[in-house]
Amino acid sequence: MINNLVKRYSFFIAAFSITLIITLISKDIGFKTFSLAGSSLRQMLSVLPPIMLLLGLMDVWVPRERMMKYMGEDSGILGIGLSILIGSLAAGPMYAAFPFAAVLLRKGVKFSNLIIFMNAWCVTKIPTVMFELTALGYKFTFVRFAVNLPGIILMGFLVEWLLTKDELRTVYLNAEKQ
Repeated sequence: MINNLVKRYSFFIAAFSITLIITLISKDIGFKTFSLAGSSLRQMLSVLPPIMLLLGLMDVWVPRERMMKYMGEDSGILGIGLSILIGSLAAGPMYAAFPFAAVLLRKGVKFSNLIIFMNAWCVTKIPTVMFELTALGYKFTFVRFAVNLPGIILMGFLVEWLLTKDELRTVYLNAEKQ
């Protein structure tokens, strides 16, 4: 059991150890590092609980059959559009998208639609677009969208195409275990 914990949290243990060593060498840098890590942790703890609550509600209220109908294997252009729309409406940092993606996998969403959703979360969020419009202008925003939207869709299909059926099955099975 302890071996599993050490193995599971090996990256955290290594990063914490390196930070302790840095703190021994330079207290200022070490304290700044711990301060930044604490700030990031507080931000993450303020974002994740509401997202987990919404995900729990979605998991219970949205039947798997409905999700498969609109975003599953046979969803076509509707699934792509919904993936982009949901990703664009999302709020929060990218790490908040991963629990949402796990729920989508459990609901039977087509893998390419899941990748499209994740890319849309990164690239087409409405708050980001509003900032771009005001700060960088409509021409920049339009050109970025004209380049990014096809790229988002292409990336979804490319990633799904690159994975074997066994790899995809493993992804879906791992999502079911969560």
